Amino acid sequence: PAEAFEGAAMALTAVVTDPARVAPRETVEISCEAPDLELLLVDWLNALIYEMSAHGMLFGRFEVTVEGGRLQGRAHGEPVDPARHQPAVEVKGATFTGLKVERRGDEWMAQCVVDV
Repeated sequence: PAEAFEGAAMALTAVVTDPARVAPRETVEISCEAPDLELLLVDWLNALIYEMSAHGMLFGRFEVTVEGGRLQGRAHGEPVDPARHQPAVEVKGATFTGLKVERRGDEWMAQCVVDV
């Protein structure tokens, strides 16, 4: 599921700006714990949203490990530069709407609706 969580984080950034415009200048460590993968996804995304909102950060690269109900993640990014990043919206939070984390063959899929 780690790659699916990384992909969900990248999709979160893509709601705000083009992830390719975000330089990996700073690294933020994030740890989450939840009783199932769906709640773990919401916690992960909300932790990223907190970093984005409270610290004015954007992220363009992610490293995640998931073991049981624990997630260890690193988000690589930089402070928002409005001229370069041209943020489209501010994401308010990850919701339980459409929440799903499941295995499809050899791959994992994670989806979640975010409020903007």
